[in-house]
Amino acid sequence: MADVVIRRMNINDVDAVHAIECATFPKPWQREDFVKEMTQNTCARYLVAETEGKVIGFAGTWIVLDEAHITNVAVLEAYRGYGIGKKLTGALMQYAANLGVTYATLEVRRSNERAQNLYKGLGFQYVGVRKKYYEDNGEDAFIFCCIAMPRPQEDFEEEETVHEEA
Repeated sequence: MADVVIRRMNINDVDAVHAIECATFPKPWQREDFVKEMTQNTCARYLVAETEGKVIGFAGTWIVLDEAHITNVAVLEAYRGYGIGKKLTGALMQYAANLGVTYATLEVRRSNERAQNLYKGLGFQYVGVRKKYYEDNGEDAFIFCCIAMPRPQEDFEEEETVHEEA
């Protein structure tokens, strides 16, 4: 497989990300949800995985104070099994740590052992259950939390970072 690049999602990626969402989840977010995440939700940060100019996966989080709540991670089926989900999630955790996050949380389907193993491999631990969390079939969600966040990168800076003149 060609090299995979992880980068910040932008508004031009919405159609590709929405297509991945629809191909992955039984009750996908609407296209407009992603537009709002990109244009209105100041807590949202999304990354995409891209190879040969094609978006093949994405991961998103909401950052509130020192917590990152991972909202979704998805990779096109043809690209699963190559570590792209792990690379995306790890990069998202690094991004969040760079913004001052000290821990991350997420929900994962009780039946999704593949995703649970991915998260455990990144330092997440099971902390509880949300009964009948998923609307499509009433499946429980396991709550995972990670306090083993990466060290912030000292030279990190977001484009929208505001610098006050002295």
